[in-house]
Amino acid sequence: MRFIGVSTASSSINKVFPKWSELLDLNAELKGLDIPIGATSDRYRDSINEMRNDPNCVGALVTTHKIAVFDNAKDLFSKFDQFASACGEVSCVKIVEGSAEGAAKDPITAGLAIEEFLPRGYFKNGADVLIFGDGGAATAIAWYLTGLADPPREINFFGIDSNRLDHLKEVVTSRPGSDLVSTYISSAEQITLVLNNLSPGSLIINATGMGKDIPGSPMPNGVKFPKGSVIWELNYRGSLEFLKQAQSEALASGLKVHDGWRYFIHGWSSVVAEVFDINLTPELMVKLTDAAEIAK
Repeated sequence: MRFIGVSTASSSINKVFPKWSELLDLNAELKGLDIPIGATSDRYRDSINEMRNDPNCVGALVTTHKIAVFDNAKDLFSKFDQFASACGEVSCVKIVEGSAEGAAKDPITAGLAIEEFLPRGYFKNGADVLIFGDGGAATAIAWYLTGLADPPREINFFGIDSNRLDHLKEVVTSRPGSDLVSTYISSAEQITLVLNNLSPGSLIINATGMGKDIPGSPMPNGVKFPKGSVIWELNYRGSLEFLKQAQSEALASGLKVHDGWRYFIHGWSSVVAEVFDINLTPELMVKLTDAAEIAK
């Protein structure tokens, strides 16, 4: 199984996957494939063709490059699932008799992770959402949030690419809560303005690669999180500047701070289950989670 990312050797999955392979009797190994951010189209196409032409490859998990794989290599796939087609991204590649099938698992796995730390109906209290990011993870979270029966009062996205922000809004156009979404090009001034207008207890998410793939935080220095906010850092490894900013304010501002470990578990388990045709029952999920503790 392949792992397409930016710095795959540093991922905890390299410790976890052998345990899962043994537990699930897969007799499989994981091979990382690093592609730099902003790579040429050929790099993405070559990665998919390599998997299609390798009789021993069953598929791959894609991180960071989810939208890029779809945009640059979509003609190399025989089919996409509903979420991949709707969101224009691929987080799971499954190889079936030399054909590549693409799926986007993030709309489901992001929702599962959020529901572990936010109770059902949480946004009935009028809480807002601010998300830093304009890539595949941010788009998937947008899909999830705009479909809630009780959605946030408003959902704000900050990104650095206007085309990706436009794509995000297009993806959720048909969703019930699409009118709740606002997008902005990141600037300290605009971020401060939106933060100051958020309701108490709002959800603030770092869905960028900052703090993992590249150093830094999307949160400007000197800007405070609103009182009582729920902070979610999607990354679980790296320099994690955003997470540290939140942790330093947690006590004084009453913040609830969560890292990306559970998101990591949900994301990887769903792709492994898809690629290897495994029925991911709640009981099996508990066993996989326990086995992954070796790397936490």
